Amino acid sequence: MTDDNQPRPRKRRRLWLALALVAVVLAVLFVPPYLSISRYKSRIARLMSASLGRPVRLASVELRMLPQPGFVLTDLTVEEDPAYGAEPVLHASAVTATIRLLSLWRGRLEIGKISVDDASLNLVRISPGHWNLDSLFRTAAAKVQPPAGGRVTPLPYLEATNSRINVKNGAEKLPYSLLNADLSFWQETPGDWRIRLRGQPARTDVSLDLADTGVVHLEASVRRAPQLRRMPVHLELEWREAQLGQLARLLAGSDPGWRGDLTGELTLDGTADAAQIKTRLRASNVHRAEFAPAAPMDFDANCSLAYHYTSRDLEGLVCDSPLGDGHIRLAGNRPGDGRPPHFSVQLNRIPVAAALDALRTVRSGFGPGLEASGMVSGKISYAEDEPHQPPTAPEKSATASRSRASKTRASQAQPAPNGPLAGSLTVDGLTLSGDALKSPVKLPRLVLQPVEPAAGQRDLESQQLAAAFNVPAGAPVPLAATLRLGLSGYQFTVHGQASFARAREMAHAAGLADRAALDALAGEAIAVDLSADGPWLVPESVAFDAAEGLPGAGPDHLTGTLTLHNANWKADYLASHVEISQATLHLGPGETSWDPVVFSYGPVKGIATLTVPAACTAPQPCAPPSFTVQFGALDASVLEAAILGAHEPGTLLSTLIARFTPSSTPAWPRLEGTVKADSLVLGPVTLLQPSATLRILDTGAEITGLDAAVLGGRVHGTGTLTAAGTAAPDGKTRDKPAYTLEGQFSKLTPAAVGQLLGQRWSGGAVDGDGKIDLSGFTDTDLAASATGTLHFSWRHGSIGPVSSIRQAASVDTESADDDDPADGGPASQLPRALARFDMWTVDAEIANGSITLKPAQNQVVRGGHKSSIAAAVTFGNPARVTFAEPRDTQAAKR
Repeated sequence: MTDDNQPRPRKRRRLWLALALVAVVLAVLFVPPYLSISRYKSRIARLMSASLGRPVRLASVELRMLPQPGFVLTDLTVEEDPAYGAEPVLHASAVTATIRLLSLWRGRLEIGKISVDDASLNLVRISPGHWNLDSLFRTAAAKVQPPAGGRVTPLPYLEATNSRINVKNGAEKLPYSLLNADLSFWQETPGDWRIRLRGQPARTDVSLDLADTGVVHLEASVRRAPQLRRMPVHLELEWREAQLGQLARLLAGSDPGWRGDLTGELTLDGTADAAQIKTRLRASNVHRAEFAPAAPMDFDANCSLAYHYTSRDLEGLVCDSPLGDGHIRLAGNRPGDGRPPHFSVQLNRIPVAAALDALRTVRSGFGPGLEASGMVSGKISYAEDEPHQPPTAPEKSATASRSRASKTRASQAQPAPNGPLAGSLTVDGLTLSGDALKSPVKLPRLVLQPVEPAAGQRDLESQQLAAAFNVPAGAPVPLAATLRLGLSGYQFTVHGQASFARAREMAHAAGLADRAALDALAGEAIAVDLSADGPWLVPESVAFDAAEGLPGAGPDHLTGTLTLHNANWKADYLASHVEISQATLHLGPGETSWDPVVFSYGPVKGIATLTVPAACTAPQPCAPPSFTVQFGALDASVLEAAILGAHEPGTLLSTLIARFTPSSTPAWPRLEGTVKADSLVLGPVTLLQPSATLRILDTGAEITGLDAAVLGGRVHGTGTLTAAGTAAPDGKTRDKPAYTLEGQFSKLTPAAVGQLLGQRWSGGAVDGDGKIDLSGFTDTDLAASATGTLHFSWRHGSIGPVSSIRQAASVDTESADDDDPADGGPASQLPRALARFDMWTVDAEIANGSITLKPAQNQVVRGGHKSSIAAAVTFGNPARVTFAEPRDTQAAKR
């Protein structure tokens, strides 16, 4: 009976358990909407604040029962410690706080897990060794230490997904951040924290391709300590899939043109004051963006060291990396207590090609086809002397004094060490070939040794290795070169002789900015005296126009001279080559100049200078190159034919130029300068000491000022020259050069003007102005195309006949002494009004190869008598003048 009734209580218990479970489910489903927990918002905020050790604010709280009881918090803000700024350390729009169920059985409400998404976390540093996480850890550590008779407030499990971590230096927010970050932070045991982080490094002030900045993974464990730098830490950090160009933009803010794939690993054990660090940096296919080396430059560097944060002491540094078929080893210590550092670098059969590829990676401009062979081996060590410590007590015995004096004399007899740098590097079988080098440059053996430092310069930055060697350069005397290599940059000097061909090859292979200056030159050997220096790394802001050979405002400085003798120069915009008997190119940090240049261009001879300023960057206006040219006696027709190319057939010059004139007219370079001459012959007119300021354009030139002595007076004018092959106003292409001249003349001597016209002029000075447009290559072309206006005034003048002048004159109808040529009268007399006058003013027209004076455009005054003259001056050598004398226009009575 008893056995039969035994299963019933068990069934009843199962039934009650099922009913309770159903009740719980129903409560979970239906009760929360009817519960208001807004009154618990401040309690939850206080609870989270007690767990984190920071003030916490939130906007609202909602209860969530599934999948685990907890709260959904909106607009959560964790305030910052005022010592680190006013911006919150953490802000999230939505947060889920999960409740520890066991704490409810003990009658307490505890947060077991806080999950945030799309949050913003600030890491703040206010001074070396002081981060906002330091106070957070210390506050949290204090919370987990049970006070006497008190209770522990355990730190909740913190996790953030798809969040952003910002870095601040005090109140300044740095541009560096970690995006798409997943962060977990929890305690496995009281005082034992674990950190897990994954994110993509980013920079807010530049545009980055996040897919190429790599991914950072971090795993760390931290034990409780009174200060952050004393916390025992085990950290494993990996930065992988980083592209070198984007990584450079991330760290430096600009892309220097480096390419390659990088992976970095770091392991740290100990504390910040006693950290054992191991690193590994792997790189593959490192090169510049504009070229790919024949063999990829890869390296795998492994380093180990001990670091003490408080004293900034680095000891036991050892780095090893294979490179090509060789090996590099770096070792040393850097004490942080004021003692000098000790370092050594050992190279074992490192390929020179790897060094060239490394140089081309950090510096652009080297020919991508340049190849190097050879091996570098040796060891260089750096060790400064320890500060001298004087003896604490003087020697008392005479024997000790004599011994000390003997030791002092012995030490003085020994040579003092040259400096803290010791050792040497030997380069065997160095050969440079390829690119612009038609034959290789060979240096069988090159030894780099320390240079004795200057007085007071014993720091690592001032130490240098130097080597002296000779380089055959196709001339009787080789180039003597000295190379100095330092930690931050290089110095290179060279002097001697080089052939033009070899100098061009070396300049192009070295990527010199001024190499274009040699491309159009040929002749005898060049005398070289150059010095160059600069840093290994160049900021991206540096810009110079290497294609035009313009020195830039960059950190490289090239100074010195190149001297030429018996050379020739050919430019596309000139019809023939220029013979240079002597020229010196001066290279400086601000400009490049040719001074002087003694030249001849066909029959034209002179001395010139050319100054090319450093290149500029927008929006700064660029100053064009400037020049000066000094001629002796010069003929305009010869100069024009030499510069533009003579088109008059049958001359020796035109035949020579025809062989060199290109089929299409190239653009002239932009220049500004001054042209002077002892004299300039313009047909029948000779200008004495002419001086013209010019602005050379790609289509011709502008004469901004012209001054000269002419015909006993002075002339001042401006003008333009438009080269053949340019577009005319009607849209057609000019087949001849065109000129526009406008000027004023003053105090011309009448006798000189009359001689020009084949007449006898006398009296006061002649003043006037005019404007003329011409085109063509020859005198005939210029005379036939001339159009313009002429105005002059002449006081107290007189014109007398010259027997060589042919005149065709008509007789004034009021004159009884003259006959009309139509009536058979003589035609040998000048107009009577010009025999003597008080004032003659003329406004004439220039056209159809002559200057025409119409009666309505001029007036001759003598006393109260006024008359007009009709005349024409036909261009020629000499000019042909014809007159016609009309009737008087006025007879005034006094």
